[in-house]
Amino acid sequence: MIPLTRPEFGDEEARAVADVLKSGWVVQGPRVAEFERAVASRLGVAHAVATTSCTTALHVAFIVSGIGPGDDVICPSYSFIASANAIIHAGATPVFADIEDDTWNLDPSDVARRVTAKTKAVLAVHQVGLAADLDRIRAAVPDRVAILEDAACAIGSTYKGRPIGSHGNVACLSFHPRKTISLGEGGMLLTSDAAVADHARTLRSHGASVSDLDRHQAKGLMFEEYRELGYNYRMTDIQAAIGIEQMKRLDDLLNRRRAVAARYNSAFCKSEYIQIPAQPIYAEHSYQSYAVRLRPACRVKRDDVMRELVDAGVTCRRGISPIHLEPLHRNRLHLSLPITEAVAAESIFLPMYASLPQEDQSRVIDAVLRAVAR
Repeated sequence: MIPLTRPEFGDEEARAVADVLKSGWVVQGPRVAEFERAVASRLGVAHAVATTSCTTALHVAFIVSGIGPGDDVICPSYSFIASANAIIHAGATPVFADIEDDTWNLDPSDVARRVTAKTKAVLAVHQVGLAADLDRIRAAVPDRVAILEDAACAIGSTYKGRPIGSHGNVACLSFHPRKTISLGEGGMLLTSDAAVADHARTLRSHGASVSDLDRHQAKGLMFEEYRELGYNYRMTDIQAAIGIEQMKRLDDLLNRRRAVAARYNSAFCKSEYIQIPAQPIYAEHSYQSYAVRLRPACRVKRDDVMRELVDAGVTCRRGISPIHLEPLHRNRLHLSLPITEAVAAESIFLPMYASLPQEDQSRVIDAVLRAVAR
């Protein structure tokens, strides 16, 4: 079977982990600080705060942005459920908006229709590595409404020529194994505001006013205080050591992913049955994932196409399950989001990773073209 994805680890990561283990410092120490600096420098943002996952980074992001009970946060339903979970963990309420038919990102016009006096923020999700149109979303809501970015899939993506994370909003990354770079797990909050970064660093470590690393460097003569409720969202130095090595290869990984996507696009754009990923002029796609949508001309049902692909040795996944249709929300909301539901029902995720061999790319292409043309 051709896998859907795979993390790109090498000897460098193994040696980096071994060095951390030998050092004796394994939790949120010097390697975490180095990894934060590497990410911030690469993405052109002033501050990066490492956490255990993108979900916990988002949770902290909402708290440091003053979002909590009684507040509404507009977000897409076409996203992994963690996007909504983080809103709920902060005490706020997710309000689901529909997506655009081509980009599969938030539709700014639908966002505007859902703004009320309770709306405190919009969570713009850069789905599968394609930047949402941040300027149109900003223009769709009042100035009092904050824009936050779920950039779980978007390291290396750009919006209007600048890296995602550098546009002045609080943004959050993921380092899950399906992402372009992986630490096994992990996340990061990005901000240009020093006060926000300091608050986030306090929250991620039980609310301690001083970090373990600072206390260690002060030889135990610096004492922490706990002035607010915090969390254990600390990244390990083991993970950060992997991340430091992964960041050195980020541009290469992005280029190779884009080369795979270009080959897919070239093959599939000729088919009357397949809609390839959108390529808007304002964004450079990182292709964290590669997904196609079956056009109305295709007479084969999506699930039947998937069965044929699996039979041909090609791992695939259905389109993202809409959050508003999950049992957790369905009976409460009774909500219809027609474009979200159509995209979810008609889309398929195909194998995408930097080291995907050319012969396997050919197998994927051939299998897809055969399956949709039956």
